[in-house]
Amino acid sequence: MPAPTHTRPHPATTGVVGTRLPWWALALPVLAFVTLFALILNPSEARASTGGEPAVAQLVERAQQLLSLGR
Repeated sequence: MPAPTHTRPHPATTGVVGTRLPWWALALPVLAFVTLFALILNPSEARASTGGEPAVAQLVERAQQLLSLGR
């Protein structure tokens, strides 16, 4: 008794696909790159924590400094 054969679907067309990325798919990598690049350019700010201020407070302060540079 022969087994039923399945035909292959038609291959995908090689035309242009209309896929669009959401805005954050580009914004998040750019933001990460800019943040790391800013830390590389100013290594004097990248110091070890002395335990005086919490790390979150330092992070928020640094973000405010970076955002105020653009104004």
